[in-house]
Amino acid sequence: MRNAVKLICAAACAAIALAARPVEASGYPDRPIKLIVPTVPGTVPDVLSRLIGDRLASVLGQPLVIENRPGAIGTIGLNAVAKALPNGYTLGVLTVPYIIAPRLLAQVPYDTERDLAPVTLVAWNYTLLAVPIASPVRSVADLVNLAKVKPGELKFSSPGNATPPHLAGELFARAAGINLAHIPYKGAAASTTALATGEVDMGFASPGVIAQYVKAGKLRTLATAAPRRLAAYPDLPTLRELGYAVEISDWQGIVVPAGTPKDVIATLHAAITKVIVAEDFRQRLDTLGMEVGGIGPAEYAAHIHNEIQRWGKLVRDAGIKAD
Repeated sequence: MRNAVKLICAAACAAIALAARPVEASGYPDRPIKLIVPTVPGTVPDVLSRLIGDRLASVLGQPLVIENRPGAIGTIGLNAVAKALPNGYTLGVLTVPYIIAPRLLAQVPYDTERDLAPVTLVAWNYTLLAVPIASPVRSVADLVNLAKVKPGELKFSSPGNATPPHLAGELFARAAGINLAHIPYKGAAASTTALATGEVDMGFASPGVIAQYVKAGKLRTLATAAPRRLAAYPDLPTLRELGYAVEISDWQGIVVPAGTPKDVIATLHAAITKVIVAEDFRQRLDTLGMEVGGIGPAEYAAHIHNEIQRWGKLVRDAGIKAD
């Protein structure tokens, strides 16, 4: 991970150098910038946006106003981004559930790849598999054995259909050859509370959401669906280590309206990268069980395309519908 951070730092320096001349030429930015978060306050995209907010404003030299526009699996907020003037003064947050939304809703008034231009992927967020502390399950092997004894009886919670915890549960069930009952809740808080109180038997949740319950002795973590062990949970094995081909990386990234000038996108990419490679920011992400992103517009565009294809297939094959 340290080597990756060094590479990101090098990329940041290059991006800043490239962005410097356009900034002088265009004068961008010369007024406040709006960042639309397509969900309610307190969620991972919102928390991350506020972590970035003041730092990014300082780098750009202009205020950054965060505006929450929740609803319709993020499509209300992202539609506002897609329809905004392509001048760099309206940004939006894109995550896994929002790229899946067009596969779940009857009609979405924009096309993710056509109408939104990627700037950079800010952070990777992962999920932990946990059970209530009162559960007799002590390992993933125990959980799989119990699920095979009680096919279709074990319930797993998620913050809603097609959210990363739901997708992780579906992938896990397929990899383990078990049948689980999915119980969607309205948001991460309700989903994790249901897990901690034993209303459901298991669940996946992001470290930032689950940590307080683990510390309070209400939940037991069994594994992570991350591609590698997390710095905040070095003793927690990955599901792949345990023999289950399950990896899911939620991510948070910044987009702008399609047609935004390339020099403006380069300026934003350089500024955001400068923020996220700072040591204090990385340390804060570590405490949340997240990792720094930093990939540029072209790489981010390719990633978005691949994710749309990957999760679209799972949504179709698993018959996932909107809540």
